[in-house]
Amino acid sequence: MKLRKVTAASAVVLALALSATACGGDNKDDDSNGSSGGGGKIKIGIKFDQPGLGLQEPDGGYSGFDVDVATYVAKELGYSSDKIEWVQTKSADRENALARGDVKFIAATYSINDERKQKVDFAGPYLLAHQDLLVKSDSDISKGTDLNGKNLCSVTGSTSAQNVQKSIAPKANLRENSGYSECIAALQSGAVDAVTTDDSILAGFAAQDKYKGQFKLAGLKLSNENYGVGVKKGDTATVTKINDALKKMVSDGSWKKAVEANFGPAGYKNEPAPAIGNIVK
Repeated sequence: MKLRKVTAASAVVLALALSATACGGDNKDDDSNGSSGGGGKIKIGIKFDQPGLGLQEPDGGYSGFDVDVATYVAKELGYSSDKIEWVQTKSADRENALARGDVKFIAATYSINDERKQKVDFAGPYLLAHQDLLVKSDSDISKGTDLNGKNLCSVTGSTSAQNVQKSIAPKANLRENSGYSECIAALQSGAVDAVTTDDSILAGFAAQDKYKGQFKLAGLKLSNENYGVGVKKGDTATVTKINDALKKMVSDGSWKKAVEANFGPAGYKNEPAPAIGNIVK
């Protein structure tokens, strides 16, 4: 009888210890990657240097269309804006950031393509952009082939740089930087003749007060870029939840308001909202 009492007491202690451990593990998961709502935080990957899309403001805040989309999605997942931890996610590190669990999802001008779909899952698409060129206002570059023999800048790991090298202007002198702000500075100084990436990104830079009147969009639709929300490979439950949130954002008018607020000042003519949940090739 005595042995039974000791065993039962030990079992109770063990059960309590396991329960405390489990609770501690759940909280840690919530704080580290935002696996669920209910008081924890969620880490979201965005760009910090893209005006109109993902920009860290001088006061420490964040602005842009991707920020607005991510904030709306997070709210639908159960996280208020003060529970979001924004993580700078550069183009070349997006897949690794998701694989490592550094962030729960990424909304960072993340174009969906077959190569990336082998490594991550996507929700969306939530915006259709087109690859274009940003040039100086007096430039005579008017088509893609004009880039042959010219100095062109893009960002390491972007689909835009790959597209130019493969099919648009194979003789262009391509310069790759870690961020678009470096490319814009190079264009301003004359170190490069053009910057290539999505028209939405270029429009955001061109609309900044410090660059106003200096640059122009060439107006070329060199490719279709369907922006998706990147999620860790195999996390289909989160993909479904994000798709539901994006559909709601479009249906209640929040998507349109975000487009007008972030791109309207640059005169950017956006495409209609794409069919969310229809991941294109």
